[in-house]
Amino acid sequence: MFLNGSSDIVHLRQSPDFRLSVNTLLRNGILPTNGDLQAQTEALASQLKQDSVVEEIFAGRGVIHFRVSRNLLVQKVLEQLCQERHKFGVKSELFDGLKKGTTVVEFSSPNIAKKFHAGHLRSTIIGNFIANLKESLGNNVIRVNYLGDWGMQFGLLGAGFQLFGCQEKLKKNPLQHLFDVYVQVNKEAENNEVIGQAAREFFRRLEQQEHQALLLWKQFREITVEEYQQVYKRLGVHFDIYSGESFHQQQAQEVVQQLQRRGLLKTTEKGTGVVDLSSAGDMSSYSTVLRSDGTSLYITRDLAAALDRKERYNFDEMIYVTDKSQGIHFQQLFQILLAMGHSWAERCQHVPFGLVQGMKTRLGEVVFLEDVLDEARARMLRNMSQSKTTKEMVYPEDTAEKVGISALIVQDFKGPLGSDYKFDWDRILQAQGDTGVFLQYTHARLCSLIHRYGDGEEGAFDPSLLLDQRSISILQHLLRYDEVLYQSVQDLQPKHLVNFLMTLSHLAASAHRELPVKGSPQAVAQARLRLFSGVCTVLANGMKILGITPVEKM
Repeated sequence: MFLNGSSDIVHLRQSPDFRLSVNTLLRNGILPTNGDLQAQTEALASQLKQDSVVEEIFAGRGVIHFRVSRNLLVQKVLEQLCQERHKFGVKSELFDGLKKGTTVVEFSSPNIAKKFHAGHLRSTIIGNFIANLKESLGNNVIRVNYLGDWGMQFGLLGAGFQLFGCQEKLKKNPLQHLFDVYVQVNKEAENNEVIGQAAREFFRRLEQQEHQALLLWKQFREITVEEYQQVYKRLGVHFDIYSGESFHQQQAQEVVQQLQRRGLLKTTEKGTGVVDLSSAGDMSSYSTVLRSDGTSLYITRDLAAALDRKERYNFDEMIYVTDKSQGIHFQQLFQILLAMGHSWAERCQHVPFGLVQGMKTRLGEVVFLEDVLDEARARMLRNMSQSKTTKEMVYPEDTAEKVGISALIVQDFKGPLGSDYKFDWDRILQAQGDTGVFLQYTHARLCSLIHRYGDGEEGAFDPSLLLDQRSISILQHLLRYDEVLYQSVQDLQPKHLVNFLMTLSHLAASAHRELPVKGSPQAVAQARLRLFSGVCTVLANGMKILGITPVEKM
């Protein structure tokens, strides 16, 4: 079990000895913490003895030292890679205790009638990573894009379009025109209360399902989704469900009635409906779920959406991916669901993320995600054209797009998701160092080698030809893959996988230089190709989980 992948197995002094820290396994939740340390150590040592790879073993208090047969180690890892390929690592015993069921992941969730803002990039790629990770481990994943398509801002936009909108301009450049209308009506509303009243009236008409108001709103929504899908296609992201607040605005009123029946809804002096969340019942902490005019709020619609999804999908867990400023909102959402008697709310989770600072293009401050993707492609295309190692390609723009997006994703995923980070074009597009470009370059280089000489998987190979330190270091690192995935699924942080893939890429780059295939005896070349093919497979598998499309030539 633990020989099949743990970072807690540490190679000692260039020898075939390993050290397994039981304390670290306990801290990481891989072992239960309610047992006797010495007994757990001895039980693990006994389990390791049964592995044919292990030659000698010694168990101390909380630490196990053991020696392995390098020949068998090489053979076992490479045979496992050859047999399992895309399933390598995910079949580990580490995952036996994890419940596999239905996971709903809500992510991206931009507001309709606006161009896709760069600020939604993080939610989109983080949610995609979580969905990919859960799916790779056997979960049934439902990807939900919960669009911001309801609320008072649509009252303002609807009133604004009636004043400043133009159907002809809407057909030519739909989202830009809606953006211009929204900016103009906001400006006018600052000094004109009549517009504010018109906005409230339009939203009231929407809530009452008035035909003309709904027609205009539906037009805005369809236009937006169509344009967003083009952006998602570029990012390699897909959704199973395009939902939105509008789907639940009728159900929101039913939620209010349920709160009333349970005695949870209170009315303030201002006439708003609130739920008391204070432990003492003194209203020191509460959540507003109803405006004084009876219209619903964001949290009311979120409550309705959660209840609907549970009924519709009977999920085992639901994960929301938004920026960290919404932490209190989700805390209140889960509290209200629990107060309503829904114990499954304990299996709902908010994954928060920090802000990206300084994301700009040559034109200045970035507003739209398309600008960022275009800039990444253009810069990468220029870098590729200036590089002496760039291969000839039929579609260089397509490769530049994929590599540029890889660079954006890796830059985003290198640190803790909750931290803010400073965006730097020059740093993220470097071909050397821990960047998405280096990751893609390593994968493409290995693909080129395999394309030229084969993958070494036909016929038998001699494991004794891979006992050099470079090969052993790579194999030891590959053994960690399952634990890295385990760590990732525990805290839903992509940094573990990014760091693993970066180290693997650096090890592969060194081995590529020092373990040549060309000019080596056939048996040696065959063994090395088997090793490089295994590295290439794991790199591609890990990149796909991160949401990166591996390129085979660059």
